[in-house]
Amino acid sequence: MNVAQKLISSHLVSGNMKPGEEIAISIDQTLTQDATGTMAYLEFEAMGIPKVKTKLSVSYVDHNTLQTGFENADDHRFLQTIAAKYGIYFSKPGNGICHQVHLERFAKPGQTLLGSDSHTPNAGAVGMLAIGAGGLNVALAMAGQPFYLVMPRVVRVNLKGKCKAGVTAKDIILEVLRRLTVKGGVGKVIEYAGEGLKKLTVPERATITNMGAELGATSSVFPSDEQTKAFLKAQKRGADWTELKPDADAAYDEEVVIELDKLVPMIALPSSPDNVKRVRDVKGTPVRQVCIGSCVNSSYADLVLAAKILKKHKVHPDVSLAISPGSRQALRMITDNGALSDLVSAGARVLECACGPCIGMGQSPATGAVSLRTFNRNFPGRSGTVNDQVHLCSPLTAAVSAITGKITDPREVIKKPLSFTLPKTFAVDDSMIIPPSKKPDKVTVERGPNIKPLPVRGALEESLKAKVILKVGDNITTDDIMPAGAKVLPLRSNIPAISEFVFSKVDPAFPARAKSSGGGIVLGGINYGQGSSREHAALGPMYLGIKVVLAKSFARIHKDNLINFGILPLTVSAEVYDSIAQDSEIEFPGLAKDVRESSEVTFVNVSSGQTYKAEHGLTERQKEIILAGGLLNSIKKGK
Repeated sequence: MNVAQKLISSHLVSGNMKPGEEIAISIDQTLTQDATGTMAYLEFEAMGIPKVKTKLSVSYVDHNTLQTGFENADDHRFLQTIAAKYGIYFSKPGNGICHQVHLERFAKPGQTLLGSDSHTPNAGAVGMLAIGAGGLNVALAMAGQPFYLVMPRVVRVNLKGKCKAGVTAKDIILEVLRRLTVKGGVGKVIEYAGEGLKKLTVPERATITNMGAELGATSSVFPSDEQTKAFLKAQKRGADWTELKPDADAAYDEEVVIELDKLVPMIALPSSPDNVKRVRDVKGTPVRQVCIGSCVNSSYADLVLAAKILKKHKVHPDVSLAISPGSRQALRMITDNGALSDLVSAGARVLECACGPCIGMGQSPATGAVSLRTFNRNFPGRSGTVNDQVHLCSPLTAAVSAITGKITDPREVIKKPLSFTLPKTFAVDDSMIIPPSKKPDKVTVERGPNIKPLPVRGALEESLKAKVILKVGDNITTDDIMPAGAKVLPLRSNIPAISEFVFSKVDPAFPARAKSSGGGIVLGGINYGQGSSREHAALGPMYLGIKVVLAKSFARIHKDNLINFGILPLTVSAEVYDSIAQDSEIEFPGLAKDVRESSEVTFVNVSSGQTYKAEHGLTERQKEIILAGGLLNSIKKGK
């Protein structure tokens, strides 16, 4: 078996490991972040279970750290007290970004991790099967329930040779994105192998597994080898290491070969992570902002390399350079070794250890300005600026360009590989990770006024007639459906309030139109719902009365979230998509019966009289959830 198959087989609860079949796996660890965690813990609390049943569960605060009102601070108190009561570790604001901290302090080879954030596969860098999911799925995992997924195909990415000066792990994953695109990983686990692994440290591997989320992949994974052992030992967690490698005769469903010595610095142009070009092809483009950080490329190694470039240089007068350390550990270590001083002396603005600009929480670029970011996503408007010009690149490209004031191939400056050796010992200080209370019965969960009850819908309608309230194109993201940013994210525990922003970037009138129509249908293109795992992109539409989403295809996590909250996802052909207009009235004469008894749903375009078929692709388990009107209803019905 390959590494992915070994991880799945050792946790298999039900199903057959045949690609395309539904399986269930046990979950060892969970993580949440505050933008999704508040709802996840409300869902867990509703299950009436006194303590989490995982080996480890951690609640992180890293998204909503900008406290411009009471909402975020109130929710932090809720998260800390509910963690204390239910056996969950709590990482305080300022301790760092969930994926970076989890990699440093908790990720464990051979185990499974389910996180309510799409970049949870970051932990695959140490040989974990780490998967992003909606908050309700994570709540169920904390309750001891297995996680259901379609058995993925396994793609072997064979890394040959060694990267030359100026080329980094970021360029490797950008090359993978260039080849496979943002939908090329759907239904797959990306497993890295080959001689090129020997020189890739765990922080470098994490850059690659983190951005596997942009491929739409179920997960990305590296073997657990000597590099893994060295990293865990340096984190004073040597006892957590176990070797995990593919068998010599391991088979794969696909293979991609990357010759590292032929790879050059790459850059993703606006506004998609797969719009990848060679840096040299766009060099000379004026730059006004550079951001180094987020949950990818914010490690101690990344920051040290950026500091080496910036040392004894000054940031260009026209450029604003912002640095977001991924963890307090990384910040402390660059402080101790002088790298922070080099960054500040060069003119960098140092932000707190949080997601920050990546989710539009500050540092929005100026109108029309090119922003170079070492982040993982550059979806339109995600930065907080309409029609933004966000480019994704490596810390080396970012640092060199910050000095020159224009997009610059780092090889023009870096003639030989920058020296960096993984430290033998990291600065370990877990004082901002609060363990659960030893007296949980004495803990009172604190709830601010912004926390509202979780809404649910009724059972699936036997028949349905509704309008297509919105028709959208391909690659609609969860940022398009439910925006992030400083204005919206504080409302994440208040579904009635946050629903006012559903599709607001695409069509500001959508919420009002949905409410006046009493709900309806959304029609989408290919890869509908790509991006973040935020279940609010299903919860908000459900609250507004959306009953069905018709699309050419769906992103994995969002499709699961739609099902969890009782919105029926139906796949239609390109011809059907083209023949239905916005405001068309659609009738499903036998909706519930079709779901129960068939793999197809029949519907009629009342406006034209045409009759169509759509595939629902639901398993028997998912049928029960949809028919009940969502997972919570299904659980209550089962009881």
